[in-house]
Amino acid sequence: MISIIGVVLITVLTLTACDKEPKAKKSGQAIVSVNGSEITMLQLNDEIRRTNIRADQYEAASKQLLDSLIARQLIVDEAIRNKLDRTPEVMQARERANAQVIAQAYLQGIISKLAKPSKAEIADYFQEHPELFAQRKQFDLTTVRVATKDISEELRKIIDTAKTAEEVVIWLEKNKIHYSRSLATRSSADLPVQLASMLREKGKGTIFIINEQENSLLISVNSIKDNPVSEATAAPQIERFLINQRYKEATDAEIARLRALAKIEYLNAEGPESDAEKPVNQLPIVSPDALDSFNNPSGAVTESAIERGISGLK
Repeated sequence: MISIIGVVLITVLTLTACDKEPKAKKSGQAIVSVNGSEITMLQLNDEIRRTNIRADQYEAASKQLLDSLIARQLIVDEAIRNKLDRTPEVMQARERANAQVIAQAYLQGIISKLAKPSKAEIADYFQEHPELFAQRKQFDLTTVRVATKDISEELRKIIDTAKTAEEVVIWLEKNKIHYSRSLATRSSADLPVQLASMLREKGKGTIFIINEQENSLLISVNSIKDNPVSEATAAPQIERFLINQRYKEATDAEIARLRALAKIEYLNAEGPESDAEKPVNQLPIVSPDALDSFNNPSGAVTESAIERGISGLK
């Protein structure tokens, strides 16, 4: 069920508080008046759309969402009465939210004009990437998570010579270093290309280190199995990938066009610099982005990823 409190607290002092005139008449048929401020059917329908409610849940969910809108308006009215809508933190949040909504609407207009991938394009991608489909591999992995501060030179030597994660675990226990261990199964289609290639080429007996700031993940391959998929099975995944790829290419091109037309001056900040060369380490090191595949193996573009795309197109 939908949490009324969650809906209220997340948005109360950011988006809804943007109304400078809370009692102004809003577009759409009014269904509730809260201290003179109208809640409209348009607002309720928007909340329903965002929650992806099933048809059989519509009536109950509508009542609960309406209650959440009323609760939110009550808190907004009280916050404005206490002039919280004028604090620097809230004004900054309002400005950011407004910019995000406008930018999202503009980019949505661009990507809505993009053509969907054709069957021929999907078939070509399937044929061009046998490692992801016809020759797909399944990796059975052991992962060991340790604090990055505990990755000493001595531990690096153990990792470099160890054939299995168990050897590393024995050393960690002997030296009283805290760790957590788990098993994971991923296919070559789930993993970043760089990591999948390394796992396939090195095979069993190699331990990879993924740095994630305060913690590091040690990955050991237990086994590699054939796990092919047919073109019919892979087609929906390929289509989503090609759509996401076109979205990024279109937004990259549009931002490049706008930058070329704009006059951008760095006043109290330094401009972007090229990436410095990274030191070579004898152990295989994978970037933190690889962790996304362990937590989100579907490869789908999430709402947070789109938001990052608008702010920086990461």
